[in-house]
Amino acid sequence: MPITKERNAAIFTEFGGKATNTGSIEGQVAQVTERIAQISAHLKENKKDFSTHRGLMQLVGKRKRLLSYLQKHNLAGYRALIEKLGLRK
Repeated sequence: MPITKERNAAIFTEFGGKATNTGSIEGQVAQVTERIAQISAHLKENKKDFSTHRGLMQLVGKRKRLLSYLQKHNLAGYRALIEKLGLRK
């Protein structure tokens, strides 16, 4: 199930500053994290859905690349984002 327009706008407002700031790295990471959570819940019920599993792996790789970019260019923002999203322990 895709993310609704309202939820997408809320994510970018919370992490990117404005709902129209869809290019912010923080907002993109939060959006991908939301999609990863939805797909993970789907795969818990549908263990043999291999095409969705491939899509999940692609999203995880995309999030990893975005976080790597953010870490190189804005270390304080990177640390704040992973703390807010709860990605690292």
